[in-house]
Amino acid sequence: MKGYVMKKTITVLVLIAILAAIILRLANNHKSLNIKKPGEGQAKATTSGIAVNVCDVKKMTVVDTLKFTGVLNPWREISIAAEIQGKITELHVEAGQIKKQGELLARIDDRLKQFAVENSRISVDKLNKDFERTENLFKGGAATQQQVDDAKNSLENAKIEFGQNQKMLDQTVITAPFSGVITEKKAEQGEYINTGGDIATIVDISMLRVRINVSETNVYRLKTGEPAEIAAETYPGVIFDGRITFISEKGDDSHNYAVEITMKNSGKHPLKAGTFVTVNINFSDNMEHLYIPRTALQGSSKAASVYVVENNMAILKNITIESSEGNYLMVKSGLSDGDKIVIAGQINLENGKQVTIINN
Repeated sequence: MKGYVMKKTITVLVLIAILAAIILRLANNHKSLNIKKPGEGQAKATTSGIAVNVCDVKKMTVVDTLKFTGVLNPWREISIAAEIQGKITELHVEAGQIKKQGELLARIDDRLKQFAVENSRISVDKLNKDFERTENLFKGGAATQQQVDDAKNSLENAKIEFGQNQKMLDQTVITAPFSGVITEKKAEQGEYINTGGDIATIVDISMLRVRINVSETNVYRLKTGEPAEIAAETYPGVIFDGRITFISEKGDDSHNYAVEITMKNSGKHPLKAGTFVTVNINFSDNMEHLYIPRTALQGSSKAASVYVVENNMAILKNITIESSEGNYLMVKSGLSDGDKIVIAGQINLENGKQVTIINN
């Protein structure tokens, strides 16, 4: 019995010794884990502030651009119609032909018109002689004033008839009203055409125009004669110069106003009517102003503030916004040229907090 107790005591002592060794080993490991690595304290100090991105407040000349899309229209386009009825005896039009102003396009049968003009000319000559004879008789007392007046009226009526017949003869000749391109042929030679019947369509694309709709907010910024830039996907990278030639005085139900831009067609990069284009109208007062990125703004534009970094500390300053130009805000007061303002990282930022600038 005595031996059994002794063995039990020895076993307990061994277990206590093993447990003590384990505790000592854990204590040493914990101490080694708490030892700071070289430079660890310095790294912690440099990252103690809130990380932010900053930029300098700068004076800039910012160009505000209004962008629109539209379709090019010809400078002029008309359907050429017959002014008198008759058979088309000559027709000199085909789609795609280039015509000069005054060039013959068609002729309508004029034989009867020529006879009428010739007859009326003869009548005028005869009545003119009758009038002169009657005047001479009146001067000699052999004719009355009434006879003179009748002869004069007959002569005037004959002249009117001659003029009408000459006009109808002239209308048998159809010429190009302006220089342009025939886009559609609408009649055939030998066809009988009525007054007002279409012969062809001609367009003038020496100049082109594009009509855009401008909002009420922006239309008051525009003036006729101001420049505009026109671009077409047909000629990548090519900018065509345009001018504002018309601004409507009346808006539509959506408060949009029609504005027309006119441009000269390019010989090097010719454009066609119907081409889809983009129109840019740029605004700049050619003066430098203080601008900040919109991302720096805290609050609203009417109650604006920004964080300014001074000695690695964020200072919240109230500012006054003059206007908005795209992604930039023009600052009227509250900042100076060269101030460093926070443009990213404001989510956890408060006035007077330490910051670390992470961008260069």
